[in-house]
Amino acid sequence: MKDIKNINEQELHKTLKEKREALRVFRFGISGSKLKNVKEGKGIRKDVAHILTELNARKREEKVAPVSKMKMVAKK
Repeated sequence: MKDIKNINEQELHKTLKEKREALRVFRFGISGSKLKNVKEGKGIRKDVAHILTELNARKREEKVAPVSKMKMVAKK
C-alpha cells in the first residue's frame, strides 16, 4: 500500500472491495475463534482508511480544479 498515489481509481475501488471482504472474513474468523493473529484486523482497517483517504482527496481535487481555472473578477 506504499504507492497508493500511483494507482488509478478503478484499481483503488477494486482493492477497497477486496480489503473490505478480507476484513469481513477476519471478523467472522475472530468470532469463531479460528484466528490467532488479531493484529491482522488493525492492518486491514488501516489499509481501507488509506484507500478511502486517497479516493476522497482525488474527489476534492476534481471539484477544486475547475474553480481555480476560472478567472476571478474583483467587485468594487
